Amino acid sequence: MSWAAQTLPGLALPQIARLDALPCDSVPAHSPMFHAGDRAQGFAMVLAGRIEVHLTGISGREILLYAIEPGQSCIQTTLGLLGDAPYSGTATTVTDCRLVMIPAALFHEMMASSPVFRSFVFRAFAARMSEVTELLEQVAFSRIEARLARALLDLDNNGEIGATHAQLAARIGTAREVISRQLERWTAAGILQTGRGHVTLRDRAALQALAQ
Repeated sequence: MSWAAQTLPGLALPQIARLDALPCDSVPAHSPMFHAGDRAQGFAMVLAGRIEVHLTGISGREILLYAIEPGQSCIQTTLGLLGDAPYSGTATTVTDCRLVMIPAALFHEMMASSPVFRSFVFRAFAARMSEVTELLEQVAFSRIEARLARALLDLDNNGEIGATHAQLAARIGTAREVISRQLERWTAAGILQTGRGHVTLRDRAALQALAQ
């Protein structure tokens, strides 16, 4: 089955054919997709891989807004195409990615003519807005310890977490020094062990209690 038919069930056959005729690009890991101030040139459909969107403050501190994986969309691109707003964040591929870029003109044409495509865009946009709202609530109202514990649990891969202190800081919206101090406390308490660019969980139950 074509990617368009699989991603957009119910889409008219002529529109599926137009989307399937678009080139599929392979983008290596750690490649920039857009920068703050750029204008959206098209709507990216991610077929494989992961892209992360970060927001950088005046101080240089970063926060991870959201990640884009197959079937998901980019809020900033949708806003840029529908509202002619420039990007405020920066997007970078985390893994090797395959994606299809729907040109802006075709995106607007399909938004106007296809209820199936329009519904997909707005449903994906609503899901993304819900995630960003949850992130804002966590940053505003949750303690650093709970946010960091949840982040570690989300990234856990059989007790191993491949992330630097800077990446963890960006994920929960705080400073790298804060992450380092908190991980040192948990290491002393026997909850985890840190190494260069990774963390090993020693007491998952204790971390789960901290996350709550």
